Amino acid sequence: MPNPFAKSRTKDNPYAIFRAGDFEWRLLKTYRMAKHEAKDPYARWFVAAKSDNTFGSFELGDTYRSEVLRYGTLYAAEPEWLEAYGIRKEYLPTPAELLANES
Repeated sequence: MPNPFAKSRTKDNPYAIFRAGDFEWRLLKTYRMAKHEAKDPYARWFVAAKSDNTFGSFELGDTYRSEVLRYGTLYAAEPEWLEAYGIRKEYLPTPAELLANES
């Protein structure tokens, strides 16, 4: 089975959104399947990242999955992404719902 999150998305349509203080990571692509990432301490995600240091704009690039999970809190995710990563929450908005409510 191929990686369902291997196709890049735009920053306005991410698979998931994580935040930590002024940092925000929008997950745009994963390079490996979720079950394989857990075994790899160097697993990378392609993200759009924003902080006070980027003056409110997003910068695109790879970051370690472990860094996002260690410091970030999951604010929104696609249902397929939650299922693939085994995350069970009573309610979590999709990224589209979260971004629509914030604008």
